[in-house]
Amino acid sequence: MEIKKILVCDDDEGILDMLALILEETGHEILLENNSMNVLSIIETQSPDLILLDLWMPVISGDQLLKSIRANSDMHDLPVIVISASRDGRKIAQQAGASAYIAKPFDYQELIDSVDACLSGDITHMSNTI
Repeated sequence: MEIKKILVCDDDEGILDMLALILEETGHEILLENNSMNVLSIIETQSPDLILLDLWMPVISGDQLLKSIRANSDMHDLPVIVISASRDGRKIAQQAGASAYIAKPFDYQELIDSVDACLSGDITHMSNTI
């Protein structure tokens, strides 16, 4: 199996730690970031294969960040799974250009399946596609 890089951005350290524990079991390299202002530069320097992005963060919100990613020709096709506890999260994620959406609290298996599908490029079979 080819090792991929997954960037996880959430301002909640507890969520970051939990996602790291879950995702490390997939065998991929996990990059953690709690400051949304750093995400674009991390994408440029680390070239992640997938981003898990919280919707509600201080300074730059996840949907603003995602719109910036989609507007950048070098990053446009990067798969992004938006995670959020917001009632309107799916709609906001869809409007921003997310590849998939997972509601918090999320199901462990749904998360793993979504990550695997996005990394394999097979998002057509995902239950949570946008």
